[in-house]
Amino acid sequence: MQFGHNDASENKPLRYVNIEGYKEFLRLFVTQTRQKGGTPILLTPVARNYPWVDGHLENVHGDYPAAVKEVAREMNVKLIDLNQLSMDHFSKVGKEYVSKHYFMNLPAGKYMAYPEGQNDNTHFQPEGATAVAQLVFNALKNLDNDES
Repeated sequence: MQFGHNDASENKPLRYVNIEGYKEFLRLFVTQTRQKGGTPILLTPVARNYPWVDGHLENVHGDYPAAVKEVAREMNVKLIDLNQLSMDHFSKVGKEYVSKHYFMNLPAGKYMAYPEGQNDNTHFQPEGATAVAQLVFNALKNLDNDES
């Protein structure tokens, strides 16, 4: 379960939820998943393509990643820190590359669906989605190795 992008949008009241409300929703999702026989795994929000500081991508999600970690500890749920994993990976690959190949930053006139182009540093192109999926896959394998 990974949330946080829309939840933190204070300027969009239909989406926004404060940290305490966010944690309550996470607890609800964990509880309902367990009630249905599932195994919940919480993920911190995947990084956006900003802010970059001295060649390193920084956290844009405020306290939301920490809130996920708190709920995971509180409810004994496995956690993947996708925020940190993706910030580290994107930083390693570099701002120019991820901006062009990972995120939906598209030039005008190249894609019929986006005739005016698009500057979207949140949603992924196929290469970026594949890279993030690989991060999650690798982290899931490590969770299995951490079983006690």
